[in-house]
Amino acid sequence: MAGKRVIAICQSGGEFETDEDGSLSYRGGVAHAMDIDDQMKYNDFKTEIEEMFNSDLSTMSIKYFIPGNKKTLITISNAKDLKRMIKFHGDSNTADIYIIPEEVVPPPVSLPPADRSMQTTLPEAVVPVDDPLNVAGDIIDDTPHLDDTMQVDVPIDIPVYIPTPFPSVGSNDENHIKAAQEWENTITGVGQRFNSVHDFREALRKYSVAHQFALVYKKNESERVTVKCKAEGCPWRIHASRLATTQLFCVKKLNPTHTCEGATLTTGHQATRNYVADIIKEKLKVNPDYHPKDIVNDIKQEHGIELKYYQAWRWKEIAKERLQGSYKKAYKQLPSYCERIMETNPGSFATFTTKEDSSFHRLFVSFHASLYGFEHGCRPLLFLDSTPLKSKYQGTLLAATAADGDDGFFPVAFSIVDAETDDNWHWFLVQLKSAFSTAQSLTFVADREKGLKESIADVFHDVDVHHGYCIRYLSEQLTRDLKGQFSHEVKRLMVENFFAAAYAPRPVGFQRCVESIKALSVDAYNWVMQSEPVQWANAFFQGARYNHMTSNFGELFYSWASEAHDLPITLMVDAIRGKVMELIHKRREESNHWLSKLTPSMEERLEKESQRASSLRVSISAGNRFEVHGDSSEVVDLDKWDCSCKGWQLTGLPCCHAIAIINCVDRSPYDYCSRFFTSDSYRLTYSELINPVPVVDRYVPRESSKSAVTVTPPSTRRPPGRPPAKPFGSQDVVKRKRQPKCSRCKGLGHKKSTCKEFLLEC
Repeated sequence: MAGKRVIAICQSGGEFETDEDGSLSYRGGVAHAMDIDDQMKYNDFKTEIEEMFNSDLSTMSIKYFIPGNKKTLITISNAKDLKRMIKFHGDSNTADIYIIPEEVVPPPVSLPPADRSMQTTLPEAVVPVDDPLNVAGDIIDDTPHLDDTMQVDVPIDIPVYIPTPFPSVGSNDENHIKAAQEWENTITGVGQRFNSVHDFREALRKYSVAHQFALVYKKNESERVTVKCKAEGCPWRIHASRLATTQLFCVKKLNPTHTCEGATLTTGHQATRNYVADIIKEKLKVNPDYHPKDIVNDIKQEHGIELKYYQAWRWKEIAKERLQGSYKKAYKQLPSYCERIMETNPGSFATFTTKEDSSFHRLFVSFHASLYGFEHGCRPLLFLDSTPLKSKYQGTLLAATAADGDDGFFPVAFSIVDAETDDNWHWFLVQLKSAFSTAQSLTFVADREKGLKESIADVFHDVDVHHGYCIRYLSEQLTRDLKGQFSHEVKRLMVENFFAAAYAPRPVGFQRCVESIKALSVDAYNWVMQSEPVQWANAFFQGARYNHMTSNFGELFYSWASEAHDLPITLMVDAIRGKVMELIHKRREESNHWLSKLTPSMEERLEKESQRASSLRVSISAGNRFEVHGDSSEVVDLDKWDCSCKGWQLTGLPCCHAIAIINCVDRSPYDYCSRFFTSDSYRLTYSELINPVPVVDRYVPRESSKSAVTVTPPSTRRPPGRPPAKPFGSQDVVKRKRQPKCSRCKGLGHKKSTCKEFLLEC
């Protein structure tokens, strides 16, 4: 029956009722539909159900009826069961599946006192026993006829707990035991209320850990819960039920007395995934950087539970999702969140696209404060770069950053895409151009790969635009493309000469540096000369880069994204927004106290040039062209803001030669500085503030708005296990590593098998 597809109607939260003929009917709860076929893997089937109901299947069972038989429920617990269920429904297009809770509180570990006797163990199957209730259905009748340890046959739909062997508690050593004192008062007495049945169960779980005894659920329903102490004959007992017409759960009866001795001293009792995830969640609230290795140590020390590293890593992921929210839900909220950004911050851009299957494709965000600050206060210079995200669904962050008047980075726009591709970079640039209110000349500093060379020219074809290649990426490509064996020292010299050639202000200096590269390697020289120096060397580049040569200018911005990569997508964007909001506010307040005409860093640079100018000799001629003599002779044209040393043109600040002339003609150097370096321009950059964005759950989208679009997570997911540590940012172009040593000629850089030296035998 290959290719058979069935629509599974998954239902949860309701209850079974027995009809007069003995058949079972399901009442209440919620239902979702999903497509399944005989090729579906069982783990994928479970994962989709968990995301569908935002629940954990380790405490649930999956059941279904055989067609024509409504009296017997069949359990799906492995891949064979799933295929068998699809086969049973071969003549039907739909199948009803029921998700039923199986809740048991794992008994905690306690230190065995000397006078405690031998403990009892949990039966292999403990089933609820119906307790007689009064007319109101709330108070338990503890008459002698009720036997708390009775094992009875019950309909298959009633939850039954079968212990699983993973993970188990190792020993009861004193070093492994630490009472959770903060949980001692989670249960206070009769009348205590909880927001839901789930909250009540969680409180019970923590209460049992703090007071060191084990629980057994006698009745575990959405309307009422009855629990007793696991120890045989112990009278401790609690009953709670839901208050009519509300979701509140109230404790109706509690016997707090314990007569058991050593009820928790089993040497192999079990811990569920929920139990450990809840412990980790509490730790994450205090320490968001809680590492799996610390989880392993703390869980063993405090609760006696031994975990593997990968278990701690996975359960940390579960705990984070419970703490931060569902990743899948965040994608659904993305349309509403984009609308809210533009409503709370008028003039901002927030847009997204999806693929044909409605899965997330890409998101673009640029706040009005960033756009306004860039257009009115920053140099027309943009840095384009990217960094990979290590979130659950991976992806890449693309960003455009600028340089403010104090040479601090200024975020302009960013995008989260499914992958760094030529098409996604082109889309990002299209959105960026549409966000600008005016068409102005621009200089981009970016990699020449990944389609950026073609995309920049194509998108900004009607604007005076220049593309300066990032010399960091070029130098890395140079070392990768070099053929032959070069020592680390030779490679380092090549890179140093390459950077010197890029920064050289005049062609003669450039040529001198590339000749040094040629002396080391002709292939490297040819590579440099064929890499379009006009796009990266100061001596030939036509745009205004203000001596900024690399694209990774906004490393702090990328570090923000790295800190928030674990969050669901809407929370990740909001975390970045919060960082940008704080940055703008902080720099705005700082600049209000400045008294200088230029920003602090530019004042310092101008002062250094002024000190150098004091030792120069000026030859005054007619007009505004002058000669300045020092270590070299330079020609300065004040009208054109030009010096033959090219320092004035490259930086936007007068060089020492220009300042010497300016002082001679009794003018102010401030009149010859780029306006972008003034304190007024800096304040203009940070004049607009970013407004807070309301919480997603409180937002109700308008009808017929874009928020009605359904967005699902992308297909790419992070593989299980520890992600590789590869921090973003500037890294050494050439990694230092130990050179191999030949055992034959004792030379470095090769081994005996590749040695070409001919040794004469003595």
